[in-house]
Amino acid sequence: MPIIMRLDLMLARRKMRSNELARAIGITEANLSAIKSGKIKGVRFSTLEAICQHLQCQPGDILEYVPEDDAEGIRTRYAG
Repeated sequence: MPIIMRLDLMLARRKMRSNELARAIGITEANLSAIKSGKIKGVRFSTLEAICQHLQCQPGDILEYVPEDDAEGIRTRYAG
């Protein structure tokens, strides 16, 4: 998928843990983990809004479009 999630980087910049963000925006840690890993087909705008509001960022700070040809190499590079 050519959309890469950068939520983990934003959490690191804000010195915040995933479980803290999950509690603050009212979703489960499992759902936030799925969002962070990109193993989802979509995310509700209301969830994206809550994430951005709490992290004081823009959607473009946590979502990045990468052409399909480049996406696999980037995913491998940023994995774990």
